Amino acid sequence: MLLSDVIDNTVRKVKAQTANVLTLANLGLGSFAIIAGINGQLHLSVVFIFISALADRFDGMVARKLQIESDLGKQLDSMSDIISFGVAPALLLYQGALHLFGFPGVFFTIFYMACGAFRLARFNVTENNGYFTGLPITASGCLLTLSYLFIPYLPSYLFIFISFILSLMMISTFTLKKV
Repeated sequence: MLLSDVIDNTVRKVKAQTANVLTLANLGLGSFAIIAGINGQLHLSVVFIFISALADRFDGMVARKLQIESDLGKQLDSMSDIISFGVAPALLLYQGALHLFGFPGVFFTIFYMACGAFRLARFNVTENNGYFTGLPITASGCLLTLSYLFIPYLPSYLFIFISFILSLMMISTFTLKKV
């Protein structure tokens, strides 16, 4: 085997995993957001969630640009998204406001995560037709995270409503054109 063949094979393998590396960066950043939240560093959690959104945006772009889209990549992306845009924002908002409501706060935190998981599962089993069905979890997670910044200015009960509405929007059947 020639050195050029070895180099070509290595380049091909690295190229094939580029999008997956970005997807795993999304997952890692979402995990850091959760850990920061557990440690009471809620503002740092916000930063990690927003950076994970950038990684999520780029992994799809890279996969399409390099023509390396795969079923494995799609599944890995969903598993990462449930962490970064389902669990992390829900726990952030729980710690920031929803914990004040006891069981209802816990219920709406878990409801948000469950709706995010349902939305991702539905996405994974439907054919790509150029439209999203329901609000994408990345958008929902970013909106829920953004809402955290308004905790000092809005009544606490409003965050239950925000969480509930975003949950329903993820599992609804309205369609949005992909950009």
